[in-house]
Amino acid sequence: MKLVKIKILIIMLFISIQSCLAQQVVEAIAAIVGQEIVLKSEVDQFVNNYAIQNKLDIRADSELLKKLQKQVLDRLIEQKILLTKAEEDTIVADEQEVDRYVEEHMRYLVEQVGSEDKLEEVFQSPIKKIRRDLRKETADRIKIEKLRRNKFQDIKISRREVELFYRSYKDSMPSLSETVDISHILMQIKVGEEGMQNAYQTTAEIKTQLAQGADFSELAKNYSQDPGTAQRGGDLGFQMRGDFLQEYEEAAFALKEGEISDVVQTQVGLHIIQLVERRGEKIRTRHILIRLQPTVDDEKRIINQLQSIREEIINGANFDSLALLYSDDENVDNDKGHLGVWEVEKLAIPAFKEEIKKLKEGEISAPFKTEFGYHILRLNSRQEARPLSIEDDWEQIQQLALNYKMEKEYVKWIELMKKEVPIEYRVAFD
Repeated sequence: MKLVKIKILIIMLFISIQSCLAQQVVEAIAAIVGQEIVLKSEVDQFVNNYAIQNKLDIRADSELLKKLQKQVLDRLIEQKILLTKAEEDTIVADEQEVDRYVEEHMRYLVEQVGSEDKLEEVFQSPIKKIRRDLRKETADRIKIEKLRRNKFQDIKISRREVELFYRSYKDSMPSLSETVDISHILMQIKVGEEGMQNAYQTTAEIKTQLAQGADFSELAKNYSQDPGTAQRGGDLGFQMRGDFLQEYEEAAFALKEGEISDVVQTQVGLHIIQLVERRGEKIRTRHILIRLQPTVDDEKRIINQLQSIREEIINGANFDSLALLYSDDENVDNDKGHLGVWEVEKLAIPAFKEEIKKLKEGEISAPFKTEFGYHILRLNSRQEARPLSIEDDWEQIQQLALNYKMEKEYVKWIELMKKEVPIEYRVAFD
């Protein structure tokens, strides 16, 4: 009997060692920072995230990949040091803020690559791990931001320091980019009777299948037109009041667990909602989204209406009044269509850049289309690119000087802390 027990213990020990070795292979250590470790998988997660956001093909450029890996590893080492300090100062991240960011960022990542399966392929990890890693990364970032803000919020800069900074870095200082002051009227492409009937017919067919016992998740995968959730069965995860569109929220919070809603219309389309679980003011829902698809005639109607509005303005009608009357921009009641001053190169909508190039001050564009609908754009004024001047751009130069001073203080602070913490590199990205 004793011999049998000894054999069993030896087998269990062997399995345990094999498991540990396997885990070390999967979770290779990139660096040890004091009592903390930086995993190679953490480095890979950050690099992949950066590549997706900046649309880089790092697999085709080994030099760029190594450079990013080294930069990310250095950043993560700093992060571990700062997190240790944050824990000493009892700094915590707000859970609701973390949840909100993670859900938004996961939807963004899925939309960028096209599907959850593709995201898993890019990250070489299952969705649950990507989400878990992103949650940890987000909580850590929030704590570090709070720590840095607490440390450097009282730093001031004198006029003499600003002037010295300007004299020292005048030649290398960024120029002011070309800026434009613009206003617009937006008209969303509203679905006509034909498109509405088609969408409601589709949801009616789905409701029939649900009534006959079909699986909600499978129907979401087959029918839902929400690219961010369809492949995971329409699952939106846990969210709080205020995170949803109003119509969706009212219907979802009125459901019991497991219950399925009637068809709910929002600005993005028709939803069928299932309440999966409720935790106080947080709920987890699934949905099947059928978008309302406009027809060619619907688009023509909007274009013609905007052309008429444009003619009215050219003939003397007040732009602000017509914006209040017709624009579908959600901020129109406050800004009357005025979008403010923008750097041309930082305009996120390519169509805006193209239209601005064609316009002189005071001119109004022809109707043009973006992902938000159709617009007419007025160029209120244009400021050509020019070097920064201490006489005309004091506030911008002052902020640059303050940022420079804060960064110098941060570098000194982090280097001081690095001397107090032993750092061992286990992976070299050379």
